[in-house]
Amino acid sequence: MSGTRPAVYIMASGARGTLYVGVTGWLKQRVYEHREGMVPGFTEKYGLGRLVWFEEHEHFPAAITREKQLKKWNRVWKLELIEKTNPMWRDLWLDWLD
Repeated sequence: MSGTRPAVYIMASGARGTLYVGVTGWLKQRVYEHREGMVPGFTEKYGLGRLVWFEEHEHFPAAITREKQLKKWNRVWKLELIEKTNPMWRDLWLDWLD
């Protein structure tokens, strides 16, 4: 994963907990900000510090379209999406610490 590639991501408060869908060009930095409570609002209020899913895109328009699509999905669909690739709800941030 490169630093400036557009990505859609899902943060969670815990396994099957509260979810947040976002888009960014700096995924590592943005996840760090969420984890450290530097993003005021919804993610800070609900303690959404676990990166549970992400998807990279070539261009921002595609990433933004995907983000909007996921935000319209019902909760069950989002849970299924996460659990396809991350059934244990691991914090994917930990993979970047090596």
